[in-house]
Amino acid sequence: MSKRSSIGSWAYTIGPYGSNPIDFDTVCKTLKSLGFDGVELGGFPPHPNPGNPNGSNEGFGGAMPEKSQRAELKAQMVGYGLGFSGLAANLWDEKLINTDDPTKYIAEFDKNSEFAADIGIEGIRVDCVQPPTIHREVDYATAMGRVVKAWKACADIAASRGQYVTWEFEPGFAFNKPSDVVRIHDAVNKSNFGLQYDTCHGQMVSVMGARQEGEKEVFASQVDLIRMLNGRINHIHVIDSDNKCHKDAKGEDETSAHPPFGLGILNFDEIMPELVKASRLSHDWWTVDLCFWPDAWAATATCKTALDGLIAKYGN
Repeated sequence: MSKRSSIGSWAYTIGPYGSNPIDFDTVCKTLKSLGFDGVELGGFPPHPNPGNPNGSNEGFGGAMPEKSQRAELKAQMVGYGLGFSGLAANLWDEKLINTDDPTKYIAEFDKNSEFAADIGIEGIRVDCVQPPTIHREVDYATAMGRVVKAWKACADIAASRGQYVTWEFEPGFAFNKPSDVVRIHDAVNKSNFGLQYDTCHGQMVSVMGARQEGEKEVFASQVDLIRMLNGRINHIHVIDSDNKCHKDAKGEDETSAHPPFGLGILNFDEIMPELVKASRLSHDWWTVDLCFWPDAWAATATCKTALDGLIAKYGN
C-alpha cells in the first residue's frame, strides 16, 4: 500500500504567518484540491485545539473544549475527504527540564491526548520544550531524568487511548546530539514511544551539529544517523535542508530552516531507502514540514509534487 501524504498546518500559523495566519478551512480545502490525503494538526490557535474546559476560551481561536465541537470537526474532516496524520501538541508554555515537578506538563499532555482521541488522531508529537542552553543551568543527569520521567507518564497516557508518542529531536531544543536521542529513547523504554525523523532536522543535528552545547557530535552523512536510529523511528517528516537554521527575532539560530524541496542540498535517493528500512511505522503517513519557511503557502503545491515523487519511488 502506498504512503499517504500530509503537511503540517503549523507552517501557516506561526513564524512568518503568526500575524496573518491562514484559517483551517482554507488550509483543508486547498490541501484537498492539491491532492493531499491529510493534514498534520498544529493543535494551537487559530487552528483546532483542545481549549480550556474550565475557564474562558476568549482568544483561543479554534478552541474545542467540548465533545460536540470535536465530533463536528471529525465530521468536517470526513467532508473534506482528509485524514489527520498526527497532532503537534501545544506544550511549549509548560516546564519540562527546568522543574522537578512535571505534573502540569503531564496534565496538559493528557488534555491533548484526549482531544486527539476525540478527533481520531493516533500519534502525538512532543519535544524537549527548553532550548539547548538549558544544559548550562541544569546538569545532564537531572535534565535527562526529568524528561524521561515525564515522557514515561505521557506514553502510558497515550497507550491507554491506543496512541503513540513521537519525539521530534531538533537543533532548537535540548538533547540535540545523536547519542542523546538514543539514550533518552532507551530510557523511556515504552513500546508506543518513538522518534519523529525530520529529514531537515536530521541533517542539522547529525551533519551540522547545529546548536549543540559543548563538543559537537556529527557524522559525514545523515544516513549514519538514520542507521543509528534503526527500529526507533515511528513518524516521518520529509523536507529539504540548506544546512542553515531559521533565525529568531534577534537574528540568532533557532531551529532548522525547512526549505522546500529543491532549495536545499539533500540527496533523497540516498536518504529515503535508508529511512524506509530504519522506520517502524504503525501507520502509512509521510508528512511535509515547512515550519518557519517564509513562503510556505506558495511552496505547498510544489512540495506536494515532490512528495508524490518520493512516495512513487520509495513509499510502496
